[in-house]
Amino acid sequence: MRKVHKNDHDKAIVLLSGGLDSTTCLAIAMQKGYDVSALSFNYHQRHRVELKAASQIARQMGVSNHLILDLPLDRIGGSALTDNIPVPKDASLDSVDIPITYVPARNTVFLSLALAWAEVTDAEHIFIGVNALDYSGYPDCRPKFISAFQKMANVAMKKTIEGTMTIRIHTPLMRKTKSEIIKTGIMLGVDYSMTRSCYDPNPAGDACGHCDSCILRRRGFEQAGVDDPTVYQS
Repeated sequence: MRKVHKNDHDKAIVLLSGGLDSTTCLAIAMQKGYDVSALSFNYHQRHRVELKAASQIARQMGVSNHLILDLPLDRIGGSALTDNIPVPKDASLDSVDIPITYVPARNTVFLSLALAWAEVTDAEHIFIGVNALDYSGYPDCRPKFISAFQKMANVAMKKTIEGTMTIRIHTPLMRKTKSEIIKTGIMLGVDYSMTRSCYDPNPAGDACGHCDSCILRRRGFEQAGVDDPTVYQS
């Protein structure tokens, strides 16, 4: 992947799920020249196939430092992604209700662990692929949440209190539609056939085509005028 410039002293941690958005976010961070480490989580999610994708993506994109942490959020439950709750299919994306696929405090937990790794590795930048336009209404994907977390981060650690670090949370996809995200990734050379977005894949990893995430992904490729490389269940 071609980088525009190189910031030799700028280290960044990118939260990498193995999905479309996080992979695009990784490509953006690398294109900007950051020295990138990738962080993924096995939170015992229903769609754990995304972790295999995350590992493949990190290798293919030249990320040498990829950490996968085990985080058994299934012991807390409360979500169709981590509990014995059916994943909604063919639901309206116009609903104002927060869907049952919301995982309680997931991004708060993820960013907190990214923050710990950032302090140890002197990485002042954290990239997360949250989006406030084409998304499922999760509260921890909104600008207000990111702003509050960044403020908290800078009073939460030894190095920020001592003034040797300042944490910045980057959300380059926050104001982009799914089609705009896809176009950005294509321009940066992202191979979307490696990514996994489905909340309820079959054992082979094929996407269901009917969950919120699949619907958003399909619509994004259609609106971008790009062939969808996703393998859907027949």
